[in-house]
Amino acid sequence: MTEQSSEAPELPPYAIEAARSSRSRCRSCKRKIDKDKLRIGVLLEGPYGTGYLWHHLTCAAKRRFEDVEAAYAAGAFAPDLEVPPLEELRKLKEEAEVAKQQKREAPWAERAPSGRSRCKHCGEVIEQGAFRVTLLREVRFGNQVRGGPIAVHPRCVAAELRAEDCMTEVDGFEEAVRANTPDLAEEEGAELFAQIGELE
Repeated sequence: MTEQSSEAPELPPYAIEAARSSRSRCRSCKRKIDKDKLRIGVLLEGPYGTGYLWHHLTCAAKRRFEDVEAAYAAGAFAPDLEVPPLEELRKLKEEAEVAKQQKREAPWAERAPSGRSRCKHCGEVIEQGAFRVTLLREVRFGNQVRGGPIAVHPRCVAAELRAEDCMTEVDGFEEAVRANTPDLAEEEGAELFAQIGELE
């Protein structure tokens, strides 16, 4: 990118607009920003020049609310552009924070809501209403290693925990399941761990 001349207008730190095409991608959710969808640009000065990093306005509200707030305070949009009230976007931020806090960590247990899922260990169907246990299995993305959640029968838990690519620890397993499954009643817990059996 060539250097801007001294006469080139300086870009403001934020810009809110309707996307002019469908070519840009949201830096928050990584999805395409469709034409005419509201987007917010956050100015970035890099080694190759200055430009905006674009986000869906709603995605930015959930993840970068301070930028949205600053853009609204600066009036970073045309007067005739219809934008949602800031309080509406603040609610999106608050809902996203609640959802993040409620996101479960493995291991946890639940009753299968349908009979469509299969145990990732034995491949058999997990019957509707039966217990299923979520563990973490190693997933590789190039050089990165992450834990991906998998659901297994209680009877398959011990074997899965012994697998080389299992990232859930045996030590403290029962305590972790109970902590991550707060709605697990005492009698249900007894039934579940009877089905799981000995882990050592």
